[in-house]
Amino acid sequence: MEFYLVLGMSLVTFGIRYTVLGASDRIKLPPIVIEALRYIPPAILTAIVVPEVLIPDGNTIEFNYTNARLVGAIAAIAIAYWRKNLLLTIVVGMLTFFTWQWAIGN
Repeated sequence: MEFYLVLGMSLVTFGIRYTVLGASDRIKLPPIVIEALRYIPPAILTAIVVPEVLIPDGNTIEFNYTNARLVGAIAAIAIAYWRKNLLLTIVVGMLTFFTWQWAIGN
């Protein structure tokens, strides 16, 4: 049963994406729409990450020093802004998160 469910979801997803990609060379979008589409990935990433950082238990906002995810995110943002290096940002953010989590005993 699960196989048919996954197969059906795959076919629907492929059909939707193939239709759009197949017609993409015939559709000319205005430059303002092209510019607006550039903001979709950061908006989606923000929508995924911010609730995970600020609401780690899923119920209440934890905007304090005991939230190791928030401290790690702040460190990652600072390094990303300062060095503009993706690997360094990930390493520093994760090290800060794990070190802070260990230090506060969570």
